[in-house]
Amino acid sequence: MADEKFKTIKLEGRVLISFTIETRSGLHIGGSDAGIEIGGVDKTIIRNPTTNQPYIPGSSLRGKLRSQLEKYLGLPQNQRIGMGYIHSAQSPEEYQASRVSQIFGVSGDNSFGTPARLIVRDMMLDAASVDKLNKSGRTDLPFSEVKTEVSIDRVTSQANPRQMERVPAGVAFGEAGDAAMVYSIYSGNGCDPKRDIDNLSVLVQGMQLLEDDYLGGLGSRGSGRIAFTGISLKLRANGNYSVVDDLASMKNVDELAQQLPAIQQTLRNKLKVQN
Repeated sequence: MADEKFKTIKLEGRVLISFTIETRSGLHIGGSDAGIEIGGVDKTIIRNPTTNQPYIPGSSLRGKLRSQLEKYLGLPQNQRIGMGYIHSAQSPEEYQASRVSQIFGVSGDNSFGTPARLIVRDMMLDAASVDKLNKSGRTDLPFSEVKTEVSIDRVTSQANPRQMERVPAGVAFGEAGDAAMVYSIYSGNGCDPKRDIDNLSVLVQGMQLLEDDYLGGLGSRGSGRIAFTGISLKLRANGNYSVVDDLASMKNVDELAQQLPAIQQTLRNKLKVQN
């Protein structure tokens, strides 16, 4: 059934979106606390096991973009995922109307879905940040700081200190030129390349929403403020996939939003998609 479902879909092109994520406040994306010794940090960060360096999982960034858009658009949370819920189209008609479902995908159990348009990569600390943290000699743990928080029992007034590990403010994830996100444009079997190009505006809106919110945990207490910087978009088109066309470069996500209509028109022209 899966082969039948996708056999008429054609990849028209892929937009390669490169950027760095700069931490404007400490960043906590949780790792495994298994094996933490008594008196150690209560909540640790996720690290690359081969380098011991923190990184941003693609699943964390992708999930936060999706949740921000679902809230902004007021979409019903109707699909259980683990301990929580997400929005997922429940019928072909709803799928055709749901830009979030088209970008991020629906459950593979649904017969009406098409491939998710968005791939989000894991993002590693950039080389300059690794060097900066190695040379500073001021981090509490390798590449990270420890933030102590104190909760107060409202009845007994007893203080309960907790220690949270964070990546410090002022470092960056991602290297220039590396595609952190890949956005695919399809045709056939219910896919519409014009709609896919139009839906790029939704993804950019999600990036703006995330900058005004937070990434990771502890956000309501100051952690997780980030900024997308050094953004560039490139295209690999069907028919000459080995050629990479430069579309645009921007300093930040607001500049991307301003230039997006022109970028979308360039995509329509290069992929021969009618307005």
